Amino acid sequence: MPTVVRPRLLTAEEFGRLPDDGFPSELVQGKIELYKITTPLHGLVCANVAYVVGSFVKRHELGRTFNRFGVITERDLDSVRGPDVAYCSYKRLPKRSRPKRDYLAVAPELAFEVRSPDDLRSKLQAKVAEYLDAGVLVVCVVEPKDEFVMVYTPDAAPQRLSSDDLLKLPSVLPGFSVRIREFFE
Repeated sequence: MPTVVRPRLLTAEEFGRLPDDGFPSELVQGKIELYKITTPLHGLVCANVAYVVGSFVKRHELGRTFNRFGVITERDLDSVRGPDVAYCSYKRLPKRSRPKRDYLAVAPELAFEVRSPDDLRSKLQAKVAEYLDAGVLVVCVVEPKDEFVMVYTPDAAPQRLSSDDLLKLPSVLPGFSVRIREFFE
């Protein structure tokens, strides 16, 4: 009878020490998941989201805006996710503390995932749930193809915002407001 060799599950720390092999990946319950390089539209939308959110955060000295960085979302079958754009307040990540080489162990308040053409909705929904379970307060899934945003919070039904709608995040970024179409221009 042939022996089945199962890959060893990694911790977030082991995953972080792996050499960069040039392939984008995340750690999901101890297993490495590879994903494809994104399209120019995906990159444009990510840059627009980062600019709009980052400018507001910086102008009001609220915290830090990150893109494509590792945040630990689960332990004991570790997961390390890389939101396309995220905001972490100075309350969660104090101003005087500089991010280290390790993955962030505290959840950001806000995470944006920009859906790629190859993203399966079921995997994206699982990622949203994982972010919320980890302590992210608001998760926005941006849909470039149809130009809308789904807004998820732990205590309310998802909200769909179309191009002409305003995204407001009073619980996370008081005073922030942006017309959804700005993410796609």
